[in-house]
Amino acid sequence: MKPPARLQALIDEGLIDSVVRQLKSGKEADVYVVRCGDDTCAAKVYKEANKRGFRQAVDYTENRKVRNSRQARAMAKRTTFGRQQQEAAWQSAEVDALYRLAAAGVRVPRPDNFHDGVLLMELVADEFGDAAPRLNDLSFSAAEARQHHDTLIGEVVRMLCAGVIHGDLSEFNVLLAADGPVIIDLPQAVDAAGNNHAPRMLIRDVNNLRNFFGQHAPALLATQYGPEIWSLYAAGLLVPGMPLTGRYEHKRGEVDLSGVLREIEDARLEEAARVLRMS
Repeated sequence: MKPPARLQALIDEGLIDSVVRQLKSGKEADVYVVRCGDDTCAAKVYKEANKRGFRQAVDYTENRKVRNSRQARAMAKRTTFGRQQQEAAWQSAEVDALYRLAAAGVRVPRPDNFHDGVLLMELVADEFGDAAPRLNDLSFSAAEARQHHDTLIGEVVRMLCAGVIHGDLSEFNVLLAADGPVIIDLPQAVDAAGNNHAPRMLIRDVNNLRNFFGQHAPALLATQYGPEIWSLYAAGLLVPGMPLTGRYEHKRGEVDLSGVLREIEDARLEEAARVLRMS
């Protein structure tokens, strides 16, 4: 196939040899299968901001670090330079998260290179060596659903112990590789310690997994892993691999009305996005 302009630039520079095919067209990027020497890799080509469907919500970008005060001022004023820097920060957030999580042993694609808006990374493959499918394209027995759910809850814990929350985790951004689930798509990754919305996003991520796998294993629908995980993290007790119960007793106190309203709005937006993806 004829390579897109950004990938042709990487061919010209010798970073990749050829483009095999387009793998996915997503809301924030297009993904291609490429050849790099003897290896088959994935190339994620980020879309320009005006062509991207995913909104850089303030909730996600809160407290993200920038290189210097000039960049921060430009981003705040929404100047041309500021928008360019904001776009670069949005893209590099995924790259930084992948390196950080891979080093922590989280099941994410191994990043290889990032150049001019293109992320080169491991191609997650199924048992036949083909590109692995997303969870939403598959059906599971109750036992399989419980097994994959347990694996992913463990990965969420490992991510949180590394200081990262996915922020948009669902069946649409988990691939089923030959050796189990692999988490993808992290440009909206949240700093667990530096973002005030972190508890809500962590719980939402976990609830998304619960609701999906609960379609195949209904007993999962009664679990409360999200609040349990966050309470252990907040208390400094969370460690990878620790046993969890899936139970959590909410403490009595005043109702956080603004938090409830945010959850309702998040659920509405998420359902609208889910319907759009399925159409």
